[in-house]
Amino acid sequence: MAESGKDRRDRAAAAREAAKSQERRRERTVRIIGAATVLVVVVGIIAVALLARGSSESTTAGEPTVVEGAALPKGVLGPDSEYPFGVPYGTAAADAPVLEIWEDIQCPACASVEQANGAGIAALAEEGEVQLIWRPATFLDRVNEGRDPSVAQSSTRGTAAWGCAIDAGKTKEFHDALYANQPTEEGVGWTDAQLVALGEQVGLTGADLDSFSTCVADGTYLDWATSSGATFSVEGIAGTPFGVLDGVEVPTQTLAEDAALRELVAGSGQPPAGETEAP
Repeated sequence: MAESGKDRRDRAAAAREAAKSQERRRERTVRIIGAATVLVVVVGIIAVALLARGSSESTTAGEPTVVEGAALPKGVLGPDSEYPFGVPYGTAAADAPVLEIWEDIQCPACASVEQANGAGIAALAEEGEVQLIWRPATFLDRVNEGRDPSVAQSSTRGTAAWGCAIDAGKTKEFHDALYANQPTEEGVGWTDAQLVALGEQVGLTGADLDSFSTCVADGTYLDWATSSGATFSVEGIAGTPFGVLDGVEVPTQTLAEDAALRELVAGSGQPPAGETEAP
Protein backbone atom coordinates (compact mmCIF):
# COMPACT_ATOMS: atom_id res chain seq x y z
CA MET A 1 0.00 0.00 0.00
CA ALA A 2 1.30 3.46 -0.93
CA GLU A 3 2.68 5.58 1.94
CA SER A 4 0.46 8.50 2.80
CA GLY A 5 1.72 12.04 3.16
CA LYS A 6 1.06 11.89 6.91
CA ASP A 7 3.14 8.77 7.28
CA ARG A 8 6.03 10.39 5.42
CA ARG A 9 5.82 13.44 7.68
CA ASP A 10 5.73 11.27 10.80
CA ARG A 11 8.74 9.24 9.62
CA ALA A 12 10.68 12.41 8.81
CA ALA A 13 9.85 13.88 12.22
CA ALA A 14 10.97 10.67 13.91
CA ALA A 15 14.24 10.75 11.98
CA ARG A 16 14.82 14.36 12.97
CA GLU A 17 14.13 13.54 16.63
CA ALA A 18 16.51 10.58 16.51
CA ALA A 19 19.20 12.79 15.00
CA LYS A 20 18.65 15.42 17.71
CA SER A 21 18.82 12.75 20.43
CA GLN A 22 22.08 11.42 19.00
CA GLU A 23 23.53 14.96 18.92
CA ARG A 24 22.50 15.55 22.52
CA ARG A 25 24.23 12.32 23.55
CA ARG A 26 27.36 13.35 21.68
CA GLU A 27 27.41 16.80 23.33
CA ARG A 28 26.87 15.25 26.77
CA THR A 29 29.80 12.89 26.22
CA VAL A 30 32.02 15.78 25.18
CA ARG A 31 31.03 17.74 28.28
CA ILE A 32 31.75 14.76 30.56
CA ILE A 33 35.17 14.18 28.99
CA GLY A 34 35.94 17.90 29.22
CA ALA A 35 34.92 18.09 32.87
CA ALA A 36 37.00 15.03 33.69
CA THR A 37 40.01 16.56 31.96
CA VAL A 38 39.61 19.83 33.88
CA LEU A 39 39.29 17.89 37.15
CA VAL A 40 42.52 16.00 36.49
CA VAL A 41 44.32 19.26 35.70
CA VAL A 42 42.97 20.98 38.83
CA VAL A 43 43.93 18.04 41.05
CA GLY A 44 47.39 18.08 39.52
CA ILE A 45 47.78 21.81 40.15
CA ILE A 46 46.68 21.43 43.77
CA ALA A 47 49.10 18.54 44.31
CA VAL A 48 51.99 20.49 42.85
CA ALA A 49 51.14 23.51 44.99
CA LEU A 50 51.05 21.42 48.15
CA LEU A 51 54.36 19.79 47.31
CA ALA A 52 55.93 23.16 46.53
CA ARG A 53 54.74 24.70 49.79
CA GLY A 54 56.17 21.93 51.90
CA SER A 55 55.08 23.62 55.18
CA SER A 56 57.25 22.26 57.99
CA GLU A 57 57.86 18.84 56.43
CA SER A 58 61.31 17.97 55.20
CA THR A 59 62.24 16.89 51.68
CA THR A 60 65.26 14.94 50.48
CA ALA A 61 65.49 16.67 47.09
CA GLY A 62 68.79 18.50 46.59
CA GLU A 63 70.01 17.87 50.14
CA PRO A 64 72.98 19.96 51.32
CA THR A 65 76.23 18.33 52.40
CA VAL A 66 78.53 19.03 55.33
CA VAL A 67 81.28 21.46 54.36
CA GLU A 68 84.65 20.37 55.70
CA GLY A 69 86.41 23.12 57.62
CA ALA A 70 83.33 25.36 57.78
CA ALA A 71 83.92 28.52 59.83
CA LEU A 72 81.89 28.49 63.03
CA PRO A 73 80.45 31.38 65.09
CA LYS A 74 81.76 31.84 68.62
CA GLY A 75 80.68 29.02 70.92
CA VAL A 76 78.91 26.99 68.21
CA LEU A 77 79.60 23.27 68.50
CA GLY A 78 81.94 21.63 66.02
CA PRO A 79 81.35 18.75 63.61
CA ASP A 80 82.68 16.15 66.07
CA SER A 81 80.36 17.22 68.87
CA GLU A 82 77.45 15.07 69.98
CA TYR A 83 75.33 17.95 68.67
CA PRO A 84 77.25 19.03 65.56
CA PHE A 85 76.85 22.65 64.49
CA GLY A 86 74.39 23.31 67.32
CA VAL A 87 74.04 26.67 69.09
CA PRO A 88 74.25 26.25 72.88
CA TYR A 89 72.49 28.79 75.07
CA GLY A 90 72.13 29.32 78.80
CA THR A 91 73.94 28.73 82.05
CA ALA A 92 73.20 25.06 82.82
CA ALA A 93 75.79 22.72 84.25
CA ALA A 94 77.12 19.85 82.16
CA ASP A 95 74.92 17.33 83.98
CA ALA A 96 71.65 19.21 83.29
CA PRO A 97 69.16 17.72 80.80
CA VAL A 98 69.89 18.61 77.18
CA LEU A 99 67.04 20.16 75.21
CA GLU A 100 67.66 20.24 71.46
CA ILE A 101 65.30 22.19 69.25
CA TRP A 102 65.55 21.69 65.50
CA GLU A 103 64.09 24.66 63.66
CA ASP A 104 64.06 26.30 60.24
CA ILE A 105 63.79 30.06 60.60
CA GLN A 106 61.32 30.19 57.68
CA CYS A 107 59.05 27.57 59.30
CA PRO A 108 55.65 28.98 60.36
CA ALA A 109 55.14 26.22 62.93
CA CYS A 110 58.49 27.12 64.50
CA ALA A 111 57.38 30.74 64.70
CA SER A 112 54.16 29.61 66.40
CA VAL A 113 56.11 27.72 69.08
CA GLU A 114 58.43 30.70 69.50
CA GLN A 115 55.48 33.04 69.93
CA ALA A 116 53.74 30.70 72.37
CA ASN A 117 56.70 29.70 74.54
CA GLY A 118 59.99 31.01 73.19
CA ALA A 119 60.49 33.06 76.33
CA GLY A 120 59.75 30.05 78.52
CA ILE A 121 62.23 27.85 76.64
CA ALA A 122 64.94 30.50 76.95
CA ALA A 123 64.13 30.99 80.64
CA LEU A 124 64.70 27.30 81.34
CA ALA A 125 68.17 27.66 79.82
CA GLU A 126 68.90 30.94 81.61
CA GLU A 127 67.82 29.41 84.92
CA GLY A 128 70.17 26.46 84.37
CA GLU A 129 67.35 23.92 84.19
CA VAL A 130 68.34 22.66 80.74
CA GLN A 131 71.25 22.84 78.37
CA LEU A 132 69.45 24.41 75.39
CA ILE A 133 70.92 23.69 71.99
CA TRP A 134 69.31 25.22 68.93
CA ARG A 135 69.84 23.04 65.86
CA PRO A 136 69.40 25.05 62.63
CA ALA A 137 67.73 23.38 59.64
CA THR A 138 67.55 24.84 56.14
CA PHE A 139 65.29 22.44 54.23
CA LEU A 140 62.75 25.13 53.30
CA ASP A 141 65.35 26.55 50.91
CA ARG A 142 64.84 23.40 48.81
CA VAL A 143 61.06 23.41 49.18
CA ASN A 144 60.87 27.05 48.10
CA GLU A 145 63.30 27.05 45.17
CA GLY A 146 62.50 29.40 42.30
CA ARG A 147 61.81 32.45 44.45
CA ASP A 148 63.07 35.97 43.77
CA PRO A 149 66.90 35.68 43.61
CA SER A 150 67.28 38.51 46.14
CA VAL A 151 65.68 36.33 48.81
CA ALA A 152 66.81 32.90 47.57
CA GLN A 153 68.28 30.53 50.16
CA SER A 154 66.82 32.62 52.97
CA SER A 155 66.98 29.81 55.55
CA THR A 156 70.69 29.41 54.87
CA ARG A 157 71.44 33.14 54.62
CA GLY A 158 69.31 33.99 57.65
CA THR A 159 71.02 31.29 59.71
CA ALA A 160 74.41 32.56 58.53
CA ALA A 161 73.42 36.09 59.59
CA TRP A 162 72.43 34.66 62.96
CA GLY A 163 75.99 33.36 63.19
CA CYS A 164 77.25 36.90 62.62
CA ALA A 165 74.97 38.11 65.43
CA ILE A 166 76.25 35.33 67.71
CA ASP A 167 79.76 36.72 67.21
CA ALA A 168 78.42 40.13 68.23
CA GLY A 169 76.89 38.75 71.44
CA LYS A 170 73.28 38.86 70.21
CA THR A 171 72.49 35.14 70.08
CA LYS A 172 68.98 35.16 71.51
CA GLU A 173 68.10 38.67 70.38
CA PHE A 174 68.73 37.96 66.70
CA HIS A 175 67.12 34.52 66.93
CA ASP A 176 63.99 36.16 68.31
CA ALA A 177 64.10 38.98 65.75
CA LEU A 178 64.14 36.52 62.85
CA TYR A 179 60.93 34.92 64.07
CA ALA A 180 59.30 38.23 64.98
CA ASN A 181 59.97 39.43 61.44
CA GLN A 182 59.23 36.19 59.62
CA PRO A 183 57.30 36.93 56.40
CA THR A 184 53.66 35.90 56.50
CA GLU A 185 54.12 33.84 53.32
CA GLU A 186 56.39 30.87 53.85
CA GLY A 187 59.56 31.01 51.77
CA VAL A 188 59.53 34.74 50.96
CA GLY A 189 62.53 35.22 53.25
CA TRP A 190 64.79 38.23 53.70
CA THR A 191 67.21 40.23 51.60
CA ASP A 192 70.70 40.88 52.97
CA ALA A 193 69.67 44.49 53.59
CA GLN A 194 66.74 43.31 55.71
CA LEU A 195 69.02 41.01 57.70
CA VAL A 196 71.40 43.89 58.38
CA ALA A 197 68.43 46.01 59.47
CA LEU A 198 67.55 43.29 61.99
CA GLY A 199 71.08 43.66 63.35
CA GLU A 200 70.36 47.32 63.99
CA GLN A 201 67.00 46.40 65.50
CA VAL A 202 68.64 44.16 68.13
CA GLY A 203 71.00 46.96 69.17
CA LEU A 204 74.13 46.64 67.05
CA THR A 205 75.74 50.01 66.38
CA GLY A 206 79.05 51.53 65.28
CA ALA A 207 81.93 49.13 64.72
CA ASP A 208 79.83 46.17 65.87
CA LEU A 209 77.22 46.91 63.21
CA ASP A 210 79.93 47.40 60.59
CA SER A 211 81.47 44.03 61.44
CA PHE A 212 78.05 42.38 61.41
CA SER A 213 77.20 43.91 58.03
CA THR A 214 80.52 42.75 56.55
CA CYS A 215 79.97 39.25 57.96
CA VAL A 216 76.52 39.08 56.34
CA ALA A 217 77.73 40.46 53.01
CA ASP A 218 80.70 38.09 52.91
CA GLY A 219 78.60 35.06 53.77
CA THR A 220 81.10 34.17 56.49
CA TYR A 221 78.90 31.49 58.02
CA LEU A 222 77.07 30.15 54.99
CA ASP A 223 79.07 26.91 55.20
CA TRP A 224 78.10 26.49 58.86
CA ALA A 225 74.42 26.97 58.00
CA THR A 226 74.71 24.51 55.11
CA SER A 227 76.47 21.95 57.30
CA SER A 228 73.88 22.18 60.04
CA GLY A 229 71.15 21.74 57.43
CA ALA A 230 72.98 18.66 56.12
CA THR A 231 73.13 17.21 59.64
CA PHE A 232 69.36 17.67 59.93
CA SER A 233 68.94 15.53 56.80
CA VAL A 234 71.46 12.90 57.92
CA GLU A 235 69.71 12.48 61.27
CA GLY A 236 66.42 11.83 59.48
CA ILE A 237 64.35 14.51 61.17
CA ALA A 238 60.91 14.60 59.54
CA GLY A 239 60.23 18.32 59.94
CA THR A 240 60.37 21.32 62.22
CA PRO A 241 59.98 22.25 64.97
CA PHE A 242 61.41 19.08 66.51
CA GLY A 243 62.33 18.93 70.17
CA VAL A 244 64.49 16.31 71.87
CA LEU A 245 65.07 16.12 75.63
CA ASP A 246 67.93 13.81 76.61
CA GLY A 247 67.40 11.79 73.45
CA VAL A 248 63.62 11.51 73.76
CA GLU A 249 61.28 13.31 71.38
CA VAL A 250 59.27 16.16 72.89
CA PRO A 251 55.78 16.68 71.46
CA THR A 252 55.43 20.04 69.74
CA GLN A 253 52.45 20.90 71.92
CA THR A 254 54.64 20.40 75.00
CA LEU A 255 57.31 22.71 73.57
CA ALA A 256 54.63 25.35 73.15
CA GLU A 257 53.36 25.15 76.74
CA ASP A 258 55.62 26.42 79.53
CA ALA A 259 54.03 24.42 82.35
CA ALA A 260 54.02 21.17 80.38
CA LEU A 261 57.64 21.60 79.29
CA ARG A 262 58.79 22.42 82.83
CA GLU A 263 56.99 19.34 84.13
CA LEU A 264 58.73 17.22 81.51
CA VAL A 265 62.14 18.68 82.37
CA ALA A 266 61.50 18.11 86.08
CA GLY A 267 60.80 14.47 85.28
CA SER A 268 64.36 13.97 84.01
CA GLY A 269 63.30 13.99 80.38
CA GLN A 270 60.86 11.09 80.59
CA PRO A 271 57.88 11.80 78.30
CA PRO A 272 54.33 10.63 78.94
CA ALA A 273 53.69 6.95 78.30
CA GLY A 274 53.50 6.12 74.63
CA GLU A 275 55.93 8.77 73.40
CA THR A 276 58.65 7.56 71.07
CA GLU A 277 62.41 7.70 71.00
CA ALA A 278 63.80 10.41 68.73
CA PRO A 279 65.43 9.14 65.52
